[in-house]
Amino acid sequence: MNRAVVWFTKDLRLHDNETLCRAIDSCDEVIPLYCLDEEVFNKTTFGFQKTGPFRKKFLYESLLDLNEQLKSLGSGLILLKGKPEVVIPEFTSKYYVGKVFTLSQFAPEEIKLQQKVESELHKVNCQIDTFSTQSLYDKKDLPFSVAQVPEVFTSFRNKVESKSSVRTTFNCPSNIKTPPIDATSQLELYLEINNYSFTADSRAAMQFKGGESEGIKRLHYYLEGSHAIETYKVTRNGLIGERYSTKFSPWLAMGCLSPRLVYHEIKKYEKQHLANESTYWVIFELLWREFFIWMMKKHPNQYFKLNGISNSQTLLPKNDEASLLKWINGETKSDFVNANMIELKLTGFMSNRGRQNVASYLCNDLNLDWRYGAAYFEQQLIDYDVSSNWCNWAYIAGVGNNPRGKSVFNIEKQANDYDSDKSYRKLWLENVHNQLKY
Repeated sequence: MNRAVVWFTKDLRLHDNETLCRAIDSCDEVIPLYCLDEEVFNKTTFGFQKTGPFRKKFLYESLLDLNEQLKSLGSGLILLKGKPEVVIPEFTSKYYVGKVFTLSQFAPEEIKLQQKVESELHKVNCQIDTFSTQSLYDKKDLPFSVAQVPEVFTSFRNKVESKSSVRTTFNCPSNIKTPPIDATSQLELYLEINNYSFTADSRAAMQFKGGESEGIKRLHYYLEGSHAIETYKVTRNGLIGERYSTKFSPWLAMGCLSPRLVYHEIKKYEKQHLANESTYWVIFELLWREFFIWMMKKHPNQYFKLNGISNSQTLLPKNDEASLLKWINGETKSDFVNANMIELKLTGFMSNRGRQNVASYLCNDLNLDWRYGAAYFEQQLIDYDVSSNWCNWAYIAGVGNNPRGKSVFNIEKQANDYDSDKSYRKLWLENVHNQLKY
């Protein structure tokens, strides 16, 4: 009997999941598996959790949804708890698994973990196959090698748009043959016991719920349901509500939505309805996400260093914990920064306009180490994505891919331009007695 494990990580979906499809096509039996490594909830060297409560809740909801999707195909999701390099080889040995199919990682910590797992699997005569399911383009379809990825976004965009094409998506499997294993019921029990049940803030841009089902629902709503995509470029710098931007990012970050599905659904929408600057601009944003994925593949360790990918020596920033805490708690001299930081703290989300302003403020007005800001975002954001987060922060700090050097925002001008009537600041700065100190 040819038996395989599909080790889910940041690909918590059935649609356009090459890893799952390849396993089903090449093996008699497939065991879907997720490994919950408590390491992802520990603190980093910067003093923040790797995964805060908002993303933890979103992850658990995504796993429960994936389990339901798999059960509808005659399978289910096995939950293992512990170090992946220990529990996965133990599992494959116990159930006579010959191959593990999984997502190909591109960030340094994830690569190192995958290599550990692969090394231990070889000891129990189990192979590992990896597939790229997080990116818009496959490495083979790029007009350059990873080592030659352009360092400037415009050059990257022009080359991939003119010389590459986005592959078609993989269909959802119709059924999965999984051997009877008495561990599937542990998933619901464990996640229900350990899930966060906190009251959502009514002022939040929207109430995000994890899972492929919710991700696809949001995609269809933003396109066919509301046609909001037709005005995206006009509204994308908004601050209040759920329609000013796509809000796809949490599902893309957790792999509940495939970027290729989003791309092809937009292309279909353009054919059936209209194609304008706004519909293209959502693809433009996907290309920024793509650019940072390949940048991290090219410089997997550099983006976590003070000098980033720059060759110049950065002036040492201040070590000022008091200023950092005021930034976190929304107690700075800027009411616009404060409103955004309070929204982030209470909801796990912040607009793109807000993220750029608060990052600029930390780097330029407070002169703090940008990596503390990136690490706090890693803890707090419901849509944290390793490459987008760290590459964007490096960009703002002037040690990334910004050809103009630092991004220095005039915060007061930004506030007047994007919150001229102060409605956003009033929303988050009035009646904030319920906010928690970090």
